[in-house]
Amino acid sequence: MPIPLVNSIASWFLKKRFHQIELFLKYPNEVQEELLFSLLEKAKDTQIGKEYDFASIKSYSTFAERVPIRNYEKYQDLIERSRQGEHNIFWPSPIKWYAKSSGTTNAKSKFIPVSAGSLEDCHYAASKDLLCMYLNNNENSQLFTGKGLRLGGSKELYKENGTVFGDLSAILIDNMPFWAEFSSTPSNKVSLMSEWETKMQAIVDETINENVTSLAGVPSWMLVLLNNVLDSTGKNSIFDIWPNLEVYFHGGVSFTPYKEQYKKILPSKSFRYYEIYNASEGFFAIQDRNNSSELLLMLDYGIFYEFIPMETHGTPNEKVIRLSEVEQGKNYAVLITTNAGLWRYKIGDTVRFTSINPYRIKVSGRTKHHINVFGEELIIENAENALKKVCKKTKAEIIDFTAAPIFMEGREKGGHEWLIEFKTPPKDINYFNELFDNALKALNSDYEAKRYNNITLNKPTIHIARKQLFYDWLKQNNKLGGQHKVPRLSNSRQYIDELLKLNS
Repeated sequence: MPIPLVNSIASWFLKKRFHQIELFLKYPNEVQEELLFSLLEKAKDTQIGKEYDFASIKSYSTFAERVPIRNYEKYQDLIERSRQGEHNIFWPSPIKWYAKSSGTTNAKSKFIPVSAGSLEDCHYAASKDLLCMYLNNNENSQLFTGKGLRLGGSKELYKENGTVFGDLSAILIDNMPFWAEFSSTPSNKVSLMSEWETKMQAIVDETINENVTSLAGVPSWMLVLLNNVLDSTGKNSIFDIWPNLEVYFHGGVSFTPYKEQYKKILPSKSFRYYEIYNASEGFFAIQDRNNSSELLLMLDYGIFYEFIPMETHGTPNEKVIRLSEVEQGKNYAVLITTNAGLWRYKIGDTVRFTSINPYRIKVSGRTKHHINVFGEELIIENAENALKKVCKKTKAEIIDFTAAPIFMEGREKGGHEWLIEFKTPPKDINYFNELFDNALKALNSDYEAKRYNNITLNKPTIHIARKQLFYDWLKQNNKLGGQHKVPRLSNSRQYIDELLKLNS
């Protein structure tokens, strides 16, 4: 199909969709409320619907009073019954698909329900919207002259009691319309290979001779793939292999620690980076502008949002608010009610609103992945921004890191212990540490207060990790590929002690 025709068809879909997007941009709270009552109506005859009498709920306040907040552990029994073939528990239509995710909040596997509606109206709808927004912002795009290289998880799909479970990416690939495979690479057969390292080489072999115009995948694993491509071809730049490459759609982990490494192997000021915010539970937000790190919260994907201000999260005074009550600049834990039957479900992520007209966010971390042993409230966003600042000043490059508290013993003060794997280490680690400590103080007033005159916290302790430490740890724990990532910050020493042992 000629490219002008393809772009004009995409433009038609874009205009049609933009009318719907404009509706939730103009009336965000009304769209969300209407969505909530639509979900309640659909599920009123389910077991949960009858238990909490969804049919009689006529206001958000009644919904919030009546329906309890749940995390995965509190939902697990209901999900297991559904996986065993029992229907109409939390959603009226039978749920065939379950996205298996270890996440980063618990070592056990989680099985997140994926309904037919959430596949079509959330995950696939978001993929179309992402392309629409990108093409709208880049009218001269040649995206459809070539193929998109997608890097999904490394797990096969498994059948059990008439249901199927596996990585979300595998579920999405398996349900994709047949024509979609023609516009992407590698083939479904290679994409669904289970052994990560074998799969990685197979992807390199299958894609290096393709005309790749876009990339899509998690930054940490995409970087591994791109470096393998360079090693296999002997080239220095990805553009030497794929000269028409124009955009990288990324999500899953923060891009901040990887950005400088990408710039080195993709040396072009016109190359685009587009961020997405999705998870097994749903697709939540999309970067809708060029050169922006803010994500537009998508309000019509069958997901109703609520938020917990982080200053109250996990306390007896925990407060839950809806979208209309959020404030710009504040951190919130996210609650979702979805068209796959998750009701007031804690997804474990935290977001910060950068704008409330329209509602734009940045993902700031995980509710369980921060360090707050001494009242310092150190979140991932603080750590990544401080490291980025110090790396720029010391010309260092980081591959991965993790940090945990050093607990007080006797009269000894506490502290934070960092394990960092460098691609390019700083010349002086003590100077790096000094700058890092100061950067954290500048970014986080609670940390600064605890560090004042070493009252509570000593200066950070930094260990340099051996080459491939984090990769080996992920491999040892069967977590290579997909959405798997190193837990960056933790209130316990479980991860860092395992890693330090592997490092010695």
